[in-house]
Amino acid sequence: MQESAELRIEGAAKRFGEVAALDGVSLQVARGELLTILGPSGSGKTTLLKVVAGFEKPDAGSVKIDGVEITALPPARRDIGMVFQNYALFPHLTVERNVAFPLEMRNVAKPEIVRRVAEALALVELAGYEQRLPRQLSGGQQQRVALARAIVFNPRLLLLDEPFGALDRKLRETMQLEVRRLQRRLGLTTIFITHDQEEALVLSDRVAVMNKGTIQQIATTTEIYERPANDFVADFVGESNIFHGTMSAPGEVTLEGGRTLKVRSDKSAGAKVGVLMRPERFDTGGANLFTGDVIESVYLGTSFKLRLACAGGLELLVRQPARGPLPATGARIEVGIDPEAIHVF
Repeated sequence: MQESAELRIEGAAKRFGEVAALDGVSLQVARGELLTILGPSGSGKTTLLKVVAGFEKPDAGSVKIDGVEITALPPARRDIGMVFQNYALFPHLTVERNVAFPLEMRNVAKPEIVRRVAEALALVELAGYEQRLPRQLSGGQQQRVALARAIVFNPRLLLLDEPFGALDRKLRETMQLEVRRLQRRLGLTTIFITHDQEEALVLSDRVAVMNKGTIQQIATTTEIYERPANDFVADFVGESNIFHGTMSAPGEVTLEGGRTLKVRSDKSAGAKVGVLMRPERFDTGGANLFTGDVIESVYLGTSFKLRLACAGGLELLVRQPARGPLPATGARIEVGIDPEAIHVF
């Protein structure tokens, strides 16, 4: 097995006419790390992946693997495995021939091809499927073939571009865990592209959140969720209540509507701040109490999702464990949140 690599992108820029798809992106992916690039459509994440793979040439900046610049190298010489959303399998070739293709292109000896293909198919649990054609496989099985083909030549880097987009939810969740297991087992440096925040949280060592060609924040999954850097990250990752206000005193924020909240923050008085309260952080008590009328209530099996209209025009999204009956529209309830559960940014 070839050593997995460290990837470094420095100041990558790419324009398509008036649109800056990448606006000076710099990024480092450690050896054996799984980094997810998360962002909405048009944020630049696929363009960034194509620049790494060699399918797009950046207007500026560089791509280095283990310190060696590969910016001008053609895709075939980069030693990078890639899995696309549409699998890109050859429909007329068997599973075995599809997986063997990268090795044949590299003029690997026949006995070695047979051995490596068998090994790769065993890794993705498709031993016994060698002679089937792609059309005889389910979506999940086709995805596994694409994965086997991407790892069969021992790449230094694996790129996955929204690979589970076409799968149903249950299968998608299964494949997420399988890819994570496989990636850890092989110790393969991996970049995973998705617009699905839940997928990013399940899979990643770290997450890079992109918007409009720039990286908004790179951090561990916990930090991205608990301590987002700005409005965009807070709103894009998970459900959120985001308000704006001013630090009116140490440990105190006055929101634009006049409501004062006790918070844990070292920001100085007078600072303009954003306030994030996650719906599941509310409880029946707490230092900050809100009384509101239920304007929407949804039963989600393990929890209730409630939208509350509170005094001063504040609207709160709250999740509560599903104990007892679902609160009816119009019911008045009280919820609270502790200062530690409020993130100030």
